[in-house]
This record gives sequence, structure tokens and C-alpha cells, in this order.
Amino acid sequence: MKNYSQFRAMVAIAKASFRSTTRSPSAVVFTLLFPLIFILVFGFIGGGGFGVELGVNTISDKNSPVYFALKSISFIHINEVMNDEEMMQSLKKGNLDGIISITPNKSSNSKFLVDLQTSAASVEKGRLLKLVLDNVINNMNLQNANLVSTVAELRQQEIHGREYKTIDFILPGQLGFSLLSSGVFGTAFVFFNLRQTLVIKRFFATPVQRPYIVLGEAIARMVFALLGAAFILAIGYFAFGFTLIHGLYTAMEMLFLAAIGLIVFMGFGFIVSGISKNESTIPPLANIITLPQFLLSGTFFGIDVFPSWLQPICKILPLTYLNDAMRKVAFEGQGLFEVWHQLLIIFAWGIIVYVIAVKTFKWE
Repeated sequence: MKNYSQFRAMVAIAKASFRSTTRSPSAVVFTLLFPLIFILVFGFIGGGGFGVELGVNTISDKNSPVYFALKSISFIHINEVMNDEEMMQSLKKGNLDGIISITPNKSSNSKFLVDLQTSAASVEKGRLLKLVLDNVINNMNLQNANLVSTVAELRQQEIHGREYKTIDFILPGQLGFSLLSSGVFGTAFVFFNLRQTLVIKRFFATPVQRPYIVLGEAIARMVFALLGAAFILAIGYFAFGFTLIHGLYTAMEMLFLAAIGLIVFMGFGFIVSGISKNESTIPPLANIITLPQFLLSGTFFGIDVFPSWLQPICKILPLTYLNDAMRKVAFEGQGLFEVWHQLLIIFAWGIIVYVIAVKTFKWE
């Protein structure tokens, strides 16, 4: 017994569990097929999301009729928090779709001069902003046609920036979808079935220790999910031009984030496995955890489209922060240390989840 290797036993368990996972239709569907279908659909559709993010330069006249007209348009979200430098950086990265400056016009017959800056990072929404502003200003000028001067004059400037495609938003969300599904459903079903089929009881007849049983199963789940994540990233990058700003290095950072997210989500799976009384209770319990996150965590569209009373709920969900961190790393080129806020909240969720998992998990 002294020569019994816990590590070799763990590896053997991991290999057996991995083979079992690859033969499971539900694991393949949730980890690969569903996310891939959504990526293909949104990748071929192209286009942007809902709402237009507009920054207003600090020198702008906020008492002008142009400003009030823009404030009244529901799909235009005006950002007044950032300073001018932050707005320009956000415009280049695609976080803002445009920046306007509304100033008194002293050099022509228009009362106000409206300068619109757009970026290649948000081409379609920039065009939409231009059309909206043209329409707003033309209507104002027509209503005041009897005056000597017009109300406003519009000028547009496009600055350099990376094109922000639909796939750049959708793929991280679908990757998060895959990880959450695999972590919760996969872990819950695996450990519940191991108890039901008395496999764990047979493990107890061997010298292998309990932590190594869990680690073996977790490693198998981790390897399978990360292979799926790498496959999703490859499809997005080569087929639809998903932005990996620093290439392979960025892909490795995203896989690291995926691993952290999966570890946390597996904790939810342990909880579901522990409190489930039979196999039929696993799906509803798992859906209570996963469905709100699928819908409210920025998987398919930004959380800013939700009512203001619902957004605080969106901002406490772990998948929200995983999706946000992956988007910032992939498109904006931020490093792992720059998404420390998102990682801190994910780690906090991990601590809470595993404290509950330890109390609820059952071996027998």
C-alpha cells in the first residue's frame, strides 16, 4: 500500500471520465453544438447590437436644442461620465459609437456647430448616428426656416479604429454559455450518476483518497471544456474574423479565463448534485442557476438594453463578469491584470459557491 500512487489513480480516473464525456451526447451538444450554432448564425448575419452609445464632449453646450433632441431618442444612450480622453479611447475600441461636440458657431449662418466623430470600430452605428443627426438638424432648420440663420450645422470626422463586428460580441458570450452549461449540467449529472451506480462506493474500496476522485473528474471536465473552447475560438477567428488582438497570446489568456470560469461553474454543479434527490430534479435545479445567467449576463446582447431596475441583478451574476473580461481581453487588448475587477468578483463567487458545495455535497 505504501507504493500506491494517488496521482496515478487520479490520472486513471481523469482518462476514464474524459472518454465517458466524449461519448455523452448531452456534453457534446452543450459544450460544442449549441454555441457553434449561435456563432454560425450571428457570424453570417453580421451587424451590430441594440442601442447606440454616444459620448458628449465636455465643451458642448448642453442647453442647445440639438442636445435635448438627442436625449429624447430612446435608443441613443448618452455617456456623460467619461472625460474627453477616456471617450476617445472608448471610441477607438468600439465601446462608444460616436462623440459629438456642440459649440456656438461664429463663422457661418448656423447658430450651433455639431461635430460628430465616429470610428471604424463601430461603422454601422456611426452611420446610424450620422443619419439621426442629419434628420434632427434638418427638421430643426426647416421649423425655423423663416429665421436669418439656421439652428445647427453638422460636420463628421472618422478616426482610425478596429472594426467591432457582431462576432466580437457574440463569441465570448457563447463561450461563457458553453462553460456554464458544461460546468453546471455536466458536473451535476456526472457525480449524481457516480453515486447512483455505486461507482463512488467502489472507489472507497480502493486506496484512492476522496480529493483525488474529485480532482480526476474535474480534470476530465476541464480538458474537455477547454478543448471545446479552443475549437470555438478557432472557428470564430478563421471563419468569421473574430478579433484576437495579440493573436495566440490573447487566445491563451482567453483560455485561462475560461478555466477560471469553469472552476467556479463546476462549484454550482457540485451544489446541484448534492441537493438533488433523483436524476429528474437535476435539470430544473440546474436551470434555476443557468437560465437567468444566459439571459441577463450579456450573452446575446448588452445588459444596457434591460430596464434600469434589472441591471443591478445583471451586474452581480458571475457570467456577466466572465463575458466582460473575455471581451476586453480579446478586442481591447487588455491583459489579465487589467481585468482584475472582473476576476476579483469571479473569485468571490468561487469562494461562496465552494463553501456551499462543501456543505451540500454527498458521497453516498
